[in-house]
Amino acid sequence: MKRLWAPWRKAYMDKTMKKQECIFCAKSKDNDDRKNHIIQRGGLCFVMMNIYPYNNGHLMAAPYRHTGDLDDLTQDELTEMMELVKVSTQKLKSAVCPHGFNIGINLGEAAGAGFPGHIHIHIVPRWQGDTNFMPVTAGTKVIPQSLDDLYEKLI
Repeated sequence: MKRLWAPWRKAYMDKTMKKQECIFCAKSKDNDDRKNHIIQRGGLCFVMMNIYPYNNGHLMAAPYRHTGDLDDLTQDELTEMMELVKVSTQKLKSAVCPHGFNIGINLGEAAGAGFPGHIHIHIVPRWQGDTNFMPVTAGTKVIPQSLDDLYEKLI
């Protein structure tokens, strides 16, 4: 049997076992965008890389303001967040040439929100044939590019 080592997944597994602070609030308040993988800032919202990506290039757009309810967002926040989604897809098209995107919001813990208290939009690049046996048989997703390498292409 061959083994695929993915030691970065251990940090994710450890974090899911304990209560953690809101990553969107913590990272957006810190001024080190490179360290926090923030690729774009607007006046009300920002975009950051998902450090435990579903696929290479998985980004998240979120408001700076901490809210988990879509109804709490102002029209300006909604508009800017969608503008950032649009710009993010353009950057990803240029950087990694995906065949398509999954773009969505998980509202609430029951819907799969990892941080249900802070609304965010997932932007996941997709390629024809990007699914294979690994997630099904091994519970493992292979990500072919480092976060730092992709960050450089997106900023």
